Amino acid sequence: MQNQAVDTNEVLASWSDASGESACHLEFASEHWQSDIAGAPSGHPTPHEILDAALASCTALTLQLYVKHKGWAVGRVDVTVSHEHVQGVYRMALQIGVEGELSAEQRAALLRVAQACPVHKTLMGDIAIDTAPVAA
Repeated sequence: MQNQAVDTNEVLASWSDASGESACHLEFASEHWQSDIAGAPSGHPTPHEILDAALASCTALTLQLYVKHKGWAVGRVDVTVSHEHVQGVYRMALQIGVEGELSAEQRAALLRVAQACPVHKTLMGDIAIDTAPVAA
């Protein structure tokens, strides 16, 4: 049986009425962010924008590792993710721009590698969410 790595990093999202804001506070291992509902004037990213950012950043970092490993002359990788809800489907659009002198075969390889980034594979796979109450 093949060993699989288990990512157990936790993200805490909390909101308090006492803050007077609609934004929730996000705590990662070493970072603190805020997120807000769509349409709120706070300027904080929405939860869906954070999901989009996870895919964009993972794709860019995966491609960076790949082009460095291959020794390809790539000056820049830009990954843009947008989304829309259509008939109950959350559809993400991923656009990849690569600055460098690459052949058509190399560009095709980059598209294949982009689909192998860990976040892309997670989003395309089966996801289980176990929801439980917190003891008071």
